Amino acid sequence: MLPDYEKLGVFYLGQTATDGAAPHPYLYESRHLTTHGVVIGMTGSGKTGLSIALLEEAAIDQVPAIVVDPKGDLTNLLLTFPELRPEDFLPWIAEGKDPAEEAKKWAAGLAAGDQDGARIQRLKDAADVRVYTPGSRLGVPISLVKSLAPPPKGADAEAVREQALGVVGSLLGLLGIEADPVKSREHLLLVTIVTQAWAREETLDIELLIARIQDPKIKKIGVLDLEGFYPRKERYELAVAFNHLLASPGFDAWLAGDPLDIDLFLRAPDGRPRISILSIAHLGDAERMVFVTLLLHQMIAWMRRQTGTSSLRALFFMDEIFGYFPPVANPPSKAPLLLLLKQARAFGLGILLATQNPVDLDYKGLANCGTWFVGRLQTERDKARVVEGLEGALAQAGIDRGTIERMLSSLAPRAFLVHDVHDPSGPHLVQTRFTLSYLRGPLSREELSRIVVERKMLPATETKAMARVAGAAKDPPPSPEGISTLYAPSAPGALLEAHALAVATVRFSDPKSKLDVVRDVRFAAPISDAAVPVAWGDARWVPEALDELAEVPVQNARFGELPSSAAKAKAFAQWQKDFVTWALANQGVTRFRDPATGLYSEVGEAEATFRNRLVFAGREQRDVAIDQLRAKYKPKFDKLAEKIEKVDAALRREEAEAEAARNDGLLQAGAGFLSAVLGNRKAVGFVRGAATAAKGVSRAKKQGEDVVAKREERAALTAKWQELDQEFRAAAAALSEVAPVPLEEQLIRPKKTGVSVALLGLLWRERR
Repeated sequence: MLPDYEKLGVFYLGQTATDGAAPHPYLYESRHLTTHGVVIGMTGSGKTGLSIALLEEAAIDQVPAIVVDPKGDLTNLLLTFPELRPEDFLPWIAEGKDPAEEAKKWAAGLAAGDQDGARIQRLKDAADVRVYTPGSRLGVPISLVKSLAPPPKGADAEAVREQALGVVGSLLGLLGIEADPVKSREHLLLVTIVTQAWAREETLDIELLIARIQDPKIKKIGVLDLEGFYPRKERYELAVAFNHLLASPGFDAWLAGDPLDIDLFLRAPDGRPRISILSIAHLGDAERMVFVTLLLHQMIAWMRRQTGTSSLRALFFMDEIFGYFPPVANPPSKAPLLLLLKQARAFGLGILLATQNPVDLDYKGLANCGTWFVGRLQTERDKARVVEGLEGALAQAGIDRGTIERMLSSLAPRAFLVHDVHDPSGPHLVQTRFTLSYLRGPLSREELSRIVVERKMLPATETKAMARVAGAAKDPPPSPEGISTLYAPSAPGALLEAHALAVATVRFSDPKSKLDVVRDVRFAAPISDAAVPVAWGDARWVPEALDELAEVPVQNARFGELPSSAAKAKAFAQWQKDFVTWALANQGVTRFRDPATGLYSEVGEAEATFRNRLVFAGREQRDVAIDQLRAKYKPKFDKLAEKIEKVDAALRREEAEAEAARNDGLLQAGAGFLSAVLGNRKAVGFVRGAATAAKGVSRAKKQGEDVVAKREERAALTAKWQELDQEFRAAAAALSEVAPVPLEEQLIRPKKTGVSVALLGLLWRERR
């Protein structure tokens, strides 16, 4: 079992030895990853094992991670077998291998690093591992369409624009259009359409986007007239291209699944950190670039919504970075990745990149990486690039270029030279530990699909039933006098039905928790001739803003019958009262409260996101408390170290004097003996020599006693050091042991004066 240093915000990565001492655990402080890191090593160097070990340690320390996996190696994080039974290994080992031997080998490798099945179970309990496969249903699919949903209300304007640029660039990339954000008409038009829709809190989809391309509902792009900037005929060609994409085989996989939501990737619904493996091994090069670029822009938008911190909030890891961050070319992924490397530190987002060839990475990016994990390298050119990058930093530690080159040339498999700019005692040669996950190599498509189904990662499928009413008219029935009549967007020739439309503002306030929120609401309920003509319990949200509802119907629209209950204006007045009553009872704001800290979730904030904030707040408090604890104990350790240093100096002096006294006594005794042998005339000299020798022996004895006393004093001080160290570790461990507390759920309804109806009118729309 590993000792309690696991609770101190450090990653246990393997064993290291210093100045010929016995190997001891190498502990990497998690906060150092906020200045980012790079893992470099050729095939067979152990790069994948080290990367997985870093992700495992992050999960154990409650740090979530988003992992981009171009090769499929990192899906091995799914293979965790706490009981280490041969039958657990059997489905995953190569044909001809003995599962019992493989289980025994893995157990022995874990034991060599003071690990066992209990630590594997700890990893499984700590984190939820989920595999996403954009553009495929092998794992959990990711919907590009859902990325068209508007950002959270109040989001930073720059972050919204970054997100729009990423979404539009990715959609055009799927069409094979490499559009320049500044010069491309396609790009500028789509960004304008998307940002205007988001400003109205409108969710787009591909079909609606195609319609907006043909009729953008805008007059100018910049200062130029729309038709002069991008004529309708040419916009139609772009719309047709998107329509072909929508109809193409396999594109439906890009429409289904979870949204490209960073908060969803970082936390499971139960609040546990999530390792989200975004496997792109099945995609072509162009599709990979499209997806990675969109993901990076989403990461930037998420980052800018966070508060500043010095603790590690989350980890973004990308394996095999080759092609996405080259030193010369400028693929779409390069600019957002460089921006993350420059700015993510301030928000607690750590970036970790892995590559086989350091020459394939932009030098500006490498300069922003505070930790280098360097394994065996394939070519002298790769070694030269690493030496060039490390030479200045290691020279300050007294290590010259020749020593660096020899260290790199002598690295064995699974051995890494670790340079951490925050660690003055480095660099360290680290033999990486066995991973808690079983490393069997990339999973096949069938294996990945099987494990995803077995672990029930796939979301439930929702279907819609569409109904139509016969006997439709071509002209809208006349509306009651004084009642506003509006028409929802619909396809030409669609069948429209009568609905009561309520547009209102609802205020939710709670002075105790300092809540004061006003929500704009738009609901439409079908009108009938039943006993209750308008049942607001059956109302549906109206996604269109009020200015998007037309005053005239779409061409060739058909209309159902207007129920007789809607023939008089006074009926609408009653329906308005009914709506207020319904809103008071059914509209509400739900928030979560943490009884331990008294913190409330934000309005609309998911439970998992709130728990993420609580976990991170606890980690920040833990880091501060441990720093304070270290500061408290430092004078005690320094005082003991000073005493030990003085005793060591005295001990060395006493040992030297004892040795000298012992040698002097022996010389004097020898001289007396020779005097006796040489004759009686020397007898007197002998007696005197013997007396002197006796004094020397006595002095040597006393010196020996002084040495013993100093050694005992040294042992006592060592015992005090160990006792103080245990005391410090116990105090630090106690700071880290925070039991999760169930959240309280608070539902706030509007007060009677909190519902203000701006419009109660007639809306013609398709039945849904």
